[in-house]
Amino acid sequence: MTLTLPRPTTGLRHGTGFWVVAGTFLTAMAYSTVPSPLFPLYMAREGFSTFAVTVVFAAFAIGVVISLVLAGHVSDWAGRKTILLPALGLELVSAVLFLSSTALPVLVIARVVNGLGVGMIAATATAYLADLHTRHRPDASPHRFEVVSTAANIGGLGVGALVAGVLAQYVGAPLRTPYAVLAVLLVISIVLVALTPETVTRRPVPYRPQRISTDHGPGYLVACLGAFASFAVFGVFTSVSPGFVAGELHHPSRTLAGVVVFTVFGGAALAQTVTSGLSLGTRRALGLGAQALGVLLVVAGMYLTSFPAFLVGGAVAGVGAGVQFKASVGAVASMAAPARRGEALAGLFLIAYLGMIAASLSIGLATRYLAPTTVMAWFAVVLLVLSGAVAAMGSANTRVVSRRAR
Repeated sequence: MTLTLPRPTTGLRHGTGFWVVAGTFLTAMAYSTVPSPLFPLYMAREGFSTFAVTVVFAAFAIGVVISLVLAGHVSDWAGRKTILLPALGLELVSAVLFLSSTALPVLVIARVVNGLGVGMIAATATAYLADLHTRHRPDASPHRFEVVSTAANIGGLGVGALVAGVLAQYVGAPLRTPYAVLAVLLVISIVLVALTPETVTRRPVPYRPQRISTDHGPGYLVACLGAFASFAVFGVFTSVSPGFVAGELHHPSRTLAGVVVFTVFGGAALAQTVTSGLSLGTRRALGLGAQALGVLLVVAGMYLTSFPAFLVGGAVAGVGAGVQFKASVGAVASMAAPARRGEALAGLFLIAYLGMIAASLSIGLATRYLAPTTVMAWFAVVLLVLSGAVAAMGSANTRVVSRRAR
């Protein structure tokens, strides 16, 4: 008879691993917005137009979409770490490219690689956090997971822009130092994630690209459309708003550019935390209303050449977009079966980043022919129409669910 001894427990436990993955998620998302406050510097050094900047930004979102389609759902059967670690490696490759050159082709390639990594990270890290939360606190509500995952995602976007703006303003080599700092943090994250427990048992599954299906539960399409609207708002502030601040509002400070992006995403993260106790319908209504009001204030600030009005509008829009996106993530995470959670979240992020691409590219292209204030006014109109559609669909879905429950 052979005596089999239990394997010693190695690596970090699930509770600690939860915070390791949250910190890694935040770091990766922070890295993705490092270029935002630096775009005016690239424009001054290389002579880029606003449209060229939006092409660089859209290259990131395109990389995200490609990655989500090809690999965003694979962690459901291949393992969370199997996807997360290579994705972090791609982020490092992107940082090296940014450090090597400021030429437009290199920036586009760097952003595509950055997007490929983020596309793998976004859905995988969110599902990983849900798994670790469940393993650590099996009987607890998902409240902590929802707050931490969305705060790491959205909050990280704000932190990256703020750190990059401050470093660019007060430290030498402004187009290199921010990337070097985040690259070091990414290396630390890779080491810590490697020590975190895996939560998925690998199993052989025939590979197929990500599919967008509506069979994850009632309201999936509503959640995706809400995420599309939210990321359209986020896309505006991470791509063209630093240029608007430096141009239309006459504030060339890189710190101020970073502050605007941080205010948008910081407001989003804070709002996600304080609205956790609200119902899905209430969060959706609050989010849609606030993001529409905020964008209108942004337009007013641009017409009045008022930086305070622009900043307040950005904060309000960020609050709305953050609450709406949190409602979408929470709804999808709860309605999807555990074995398909990564797939469902990958689909959500895919639709969200399509919204980011559509907003940034269309605004960047439109500014070649129209004044930026006019372009933003039209964006506000489109957002109002889209928000109305989400509200109507959400209300109709609620009535259908209520009738089924009777």
